[in-house]
Amino acid sequence: MENDAWMLTAEERGNDATRLDRRRPDGAAWSDGNNVRPLVHGATYFAELLRAIRAQRAGDLLLFTDWRGDPDERLDGPGSEIGAVLAAAAERGVVVKGLVWRSHLDRFQFSEAENRHLGEEVAAAGGEFLLDMRVRPGGSHHQKFVVLRHPDRPELDVAFVGGIDLCHSRNDDASHRGDPQPLQLAAAYGPNPPWHDLQLAIRGPAVGDLETCFRERWQDPAPLTRSPLVRLREFLNHEDVHADSLPPQGPDPAPCGTARVQILRTYPNRLLRGYDFAPDGERSIARGYRKALRRARALIYLEDQYLWSPRVVQCFAEALSANPRLRLIAVVPSFPDQDGSVSLPMNLVGRVAALNRLREAGGDRVAVYGLENHAGTPVYVHAKVCVIDDVWASIGSDNVNLRSWTHDSELSCAVLDDSRDPREPHDPGGLGDGARGFARNLRLELSREHLDREHREEQEPDELCDPARAFDAFARSAAALDSWHRNGRHGPRPPGRLRPYRSPQMSRTAMALARPLHRVLVDPDGRPFLMRRRNDF
Repeated sequence: MENDAWMLTAEERGNDATRLDRRRPDGAAWSDGNNVRPLVHGATYFAELLRAIRAQRAGDLLLFTDWRGDPDERLDGPGSEIGAVLAAAAERGVVVKGLVWRSHLDRFQFSEAENRHLGEEVAAAGGEFLLDMRVRPGGSHHQKFVVLRHPDRPELDVAFVGGIDLCHSRNDDASHRGDPQPLQLAAAYGPNPPWHDLQLAIRGPAVGDLETCFRERWQDPAPLTRSPLVRLREFLNHEDVHADSLPPQGPDPAPCGTARVQILRTYPNRLLRGYDFAPDGERSIARGYRKALRRARALIYLEDQYLWSPRVVQCFAEALSANPRLRLIAVVPSFPDQDGSVSLPMNLVGRVAALNRLREAGGDRVAVYGLENHAGTPVYVHAKVCVIDDVWASIGSDNVNLRSWTHDSELSCAVLDDSRDPREPHDPGGLGDGARGFARNLRLELSREHLDREHREEQEPDELCDPARAFDAFARSAAALDSWHRNGRHGPRPPGRLRPYRSPQMSRTAMALARPLHRVLVDPDGRPFLMRRRNDF
């Protein structure tokens, strides 16, 4: 297999201004020799993040980006509030720098005040925290990653990347009873919404790539906002609006694993003055998916918060149409996070259209599920994961929709493990790529949780390795649990947490009214005009 069969080349990224693809002498647009581990659930991630931050000392570097940050969110019990943990690191002499989306106003159910208060706590301790509104109108900075560097102890260097914000509702575990510090979601999720999510822990040269991503945003000379009103508020609140210099970037950590990692991103096309490091935007997440999907032959396993927009799922539909044995399993929220009379229809209409398109292409080879915990409460699926043929995996902040692929800032990691998995089938796709350890083990870990199956050793045979048998196992489990609910929950509850996702019924009138709101407010398009016309990325 050629190195670029699954990964984007520097030319295919489509952004000559970024330093990402000029960092290595060979010009490779990815790094080799990484150790990559999935941290499933916020509780798993938060506990590991807490240990890593507390191990830092004077002169170390802590860089983080976020969509929302709640300073009082506990990482692992009392005394581990994220604001206090970051402040304590800064007081020890750790160089702490944060970039968090400024957010829209709180009266629209966003996080303006929380993000500002987190920054105040960090800044008071000697760190630096910028509220970044360098986005398109109605857009957000949605990246969620943390980079920890240790100049005199490079073996400790690590980066965390994925979909988990440093905020309320994220600290859930495999039991899915919810975070004790919840955010309110739609009524179906109850007072403590169960939350399914994922982050990666990465060690090796890719940590240097992620540090570069942070530095590009930190050093962007554009002002943090273009809004005169926001600038006035910055002045009145005495906010820091100028990024101080960072210490020089050190050498990349040494290779320590078998995974190739490529950093994929979305930056929108901004009118007038764009990003210094992406003048025309960047859509390498969309391009990375489209390239990988062209090699899909056996199974696309997807977990996604949204999965909407027919224009985005078209590349999935094309793969299903072109390959008659290709199957798709998607795990999504059973209900949108908002259930208002206006917000609910404009959230549903995009998913209805997207799933119709997928089912037109794949028929009964497309299976979509929601999750519930053992008490029967729906689990909100916030994960952003894709595994193709147990070869290529992507984990990040991006969802399968136009907003994530074109409009907001996003960051994802595509992982291709050089280590082949010895279990059958050895080559699910039949293209000679061979099943890879990371991708297969990630899919199996997630599948076993949803099916309530016991953990197995990584090399132990498992029927779920076979794409067709895994597809059928999901269907049987969901059908059994659905039948138990329909029959009044009599007898023992069947194992598993999967429920078949049923597309809501919407009248033509409701869809016609909701569609413009969906396109403008929920799922806007950040591409240049000609790209929109061609539906190109």
